[in-house]
Amino acid sequence: PALDLPALSERGGQSIRHAKSDLYYADYLGLDKILDAQHPISFSTGDPQHDEMLFITIHQTYEIWFKQIIFEVDSIRSIFADLTLGARQVSVALHRLLRVLEILKILVDQIRVLETMTSQAFLDFRDYLFPASGFQSFQFRLLEIKLGVVRNEAQQDRFMDALRPEHRELVQKAVQEPSLFDYVERWLRNMPFREFRGYNFHEQYKRATDRMMALDRAVIESQFEGEDLNRALAELKKNERMFESVYDRTVHEDMVKSGMRRMGFRATCSALFVMLYEKEPMLHIPARLLRVLIDIDDGINQWRYRHTQMVHRMIGMKIGTGGSLGVPYLRSTVNHLKVFSDLSNMSTLLIPSRLLPELP
Repeated sequence: PALDLPALSERGGQSIRHAKSDLYYADYLGLDKILDAQHPISFSTGDPQHDEMLFITIHQTYEIWFKQIIFEVDSIRSIFADLTLGARQVSVALHRLLRVLEILKILVDQIRVLETMTSQAFLDFRDYLFPASGFQSFQFRLLEIKLGVVRNEAQQDRFMDALRPEHRELVQKAVQEPSLFDYVERWLRNMPFREFRGYNFHEQYKRATDRMMALDRAVIESQFEGEDLNRALAELKKNERMFESVYDRTVHEDMVKSGMRRMGFRATCSALFVMLYEKEPMLHIPARLLRVLIDIDDGINQWRYRHTQMVHRMIGMKIGTGGSLGVPYLRSTVNHLKVFSDLSNMSTLLIPSRLLPELP
């Protein structure tokens, strides 16, 4: 029921406390529902398997943490949806991203608890779980989509077919909305710092990398000969093309078409600018935010890897309870579903600070 409270600016602690009935800890947390939500199937069939309780508890905990991460990601998406985004809002988004990162560490650590269950103990109740599967975790699908994971149409259709209609509707709605990746890319694309007060980032970067390549070429030519020289020069040429993608839009677009890049030209250049000049006070928080996005990508990937290891240990190469390929499918997701790879690959484009021109 609604509480009869004064306006926010006049709402002191005592007015809040006296406007409502006494609150009980278990009622506030809904503990009766939560603690009555574990119903091991093996117990109800006359074949009670002790470790099924742990299996349920771990997965329910995962789903609660997924809900919290989604709550944080939705709030961050709302912040970045504002075209007048300022330093204060970016700081709030950074704080919440750091929270997501800490939660991901817990998700990885939880696997150790589940691994206290032996393969045999799991197999003793696994048959009772068919056809339910983690493949049907609609919250994990929502999390992936809201972050910006892109799967091919066949995979997406298969996920949708595995869900109940009400969950399918939630996932489909998320697919239609801008992801965190979309918002971050727009934020980077609209950054004004690349050209100001006569400074042109593309020109300065080209000048600096040309100088660096000339120095590297001189060292290579003085230290190698024959086939070793040819190989070293070939590698240098690859690096030159990567640098060219920063000041030559055509090279960048070719990389996008080949799948090497996902972000647009302007957003990529802005991200690089922020990372190169991260010590500048105005760029410190944006640079931290970009690094945390990389860490979150790595955190989810680490969870995928540890989850794959655990499943392999538990069931070997058996098919999943939901009909998936099991371990082969899980392995295919490791390192292949990152959202912010463009940011993590940015280290290839970084150059020593001593070669950077000072900002005006």
